[in-house]
Amino acid sequence: MKLETGRPKILVSACLVGCRSRYDAAVLEVTDERLSRWLAWGLVLPFCPETAGGLPVPRPPAEISGGAGGDVLAGDGKVVTRPGKDVTENFIAGARHAVMAARFFAIRAAVLKDGSPSCGTTRICDGSFRNRQVSGQGVAAALLAANKVTLFNEGNLALLEERMPKGI
Repeated sequence: MKLETGRPKILVSACLVGCRSRYDAAVLEVTDERLSRWLAWGLVLPFCPETAGGLPVPRPPAEISGGAGGDVLAGDGKVVTRPGKDVTENFIAGARHAVMAARFFAIRAAVLKDGSPSCGTTRICDGSFRNRQVSGQGVAAALLAANKVTLFNEGNLALLEERMPKGI
């Protein structure tokens, strides 16, 4: 299968490709040449579920309380900021926008920032605001996975590269 360029095929956390979308307005750009190449080829759709859900930059840090992303989507958990503001609806709205974007472009793979309450693919913070991480997915990651988008993070780009010629 020939890889078609010029059309987004990978939804990528915006913070990983130079966008100031993180809560602290920092850029966590991945220096992996694969991501740079895919961006140059037009295969990447930069996306931040948190800003898409209406949150500003910068903003107070937020963590999931009462489980992980799937629990938030089921109504059994919530996302709160360090000062205690409930931002669950913003996170759910952003996750829904991520799924809509993936559907619009027929995207079946996402590279998401692990550890994020939105984008964590394998780990998130535990809700204590003490920088303790636990296994679990963020809200957008959980909804994307439930909608058959294969998840990757900044640490496993080689695996995505292997799968790309196969249509991911």
